[in-house]
Amino acid sequence: MELFPAMPLAEWAEAKETFHRFAQIVGKIRLVSSNRRNHWWQVPFHPTGRGLTARPMGGLGEQPLFSIDFDLVRHRLVVDVLDGRSAEFSLIGQSVAGFYQRLFDTLAELGIRPDIWAVPFDLGDDTPFPEDTVHARYDPVLINRYWRILSQVAQLLDRFAADFAGKTSPVHHFWHTFDIAVTRFTGRAVPVPPEADAVTREAYSWEVISSGFWFGDKERPWPAFYSYTAPEPDGLEREPLRPAQAEWITSRGTHLAVLRYDDVRAMGDPVASVLEFLDSAYQAGARLTGLDTEALACPGGVTDPYYAKA
Repeated sequence: MELFPAMPLAEWAEAKETFHRFAQIVGKIRLVSSNRRNHWWQVPFHPTGRGLTARPMGGLGEQPLFSIDFDLVRHRLVVDVLDGRSAEFSLIGQSVAGFYQRLFDTLAELGIRPDIWAVPFDLGDDTPFPEDTVHARYDPVLINRYWRILSQVAQLLDRFAADFAGKTSPVHHFWHTFDIAVTRFTGRAVPVPPEADAVTREAYSWEVISSGFWFGDKERPWPAFYSYTAPEPDGLEREPLRPAQAEWITSRGTHLAVLRYDDVRAMGDPVASVLEFLDSAYQAGARLTGLDTEALACPGGVTDPYYAKA
């Protein structure tokens, strides 16, 4: 099985648009049914050995404790409840409207009645989920490939995260933007303008250096690894990046360090190359924000001072 198989956006754009809306529906249920955590850490999905999980939510006597998982091997949506009940249905052949209705009927049968804002977020149209019969292409082969790539990238980001002893997010798959990321925090709070939206204020209330991977979109129609520092320090785009294929690009008035997925696929050691890229982008942000990288380093995830001597 190829570590990083080809995934050109044009090949699966329709399937991606459909599944992205499936994910947003489940994600919005997660949003209203989970305990709020700093920087929205309660919201994203995590990969599993068979697909994606929204993780356990509810409970504490307010509603049944339940989880919703995408099984992307069998291509089923699975709802499990703490009392042992379980229900599932096929993802194949579903329109967004059909998926929405089937999921909410299934939840209601299990005594779960979440109330969500049933409109897609930042996807280029505002067609409510219950009315969307246009997005109806679920391709099992392509969606399984997306999950396999996502799972390998999650492990790679987890390996990168291990070398930092400061506050670090879990490796998250964000259902609203459809990227996967891990974030390092410098420990410094950032003044956020009150007029900024609530999502931005919570996400960027601390200074961060974030790293991740996206599958491509209309603005940048190619998958890539990325990194950014927020707030962006002056001169970030002039800092060196490695390997040579990496570059700084402008995105919505800021700069992203980018290493394209297809370039990585052609490299002799893609894992080492991505780790080199992520570290170079982190070092760029750390230098310009004055972060003490030596004090926060824990190579291989080890802080035990006696481990190497054992």
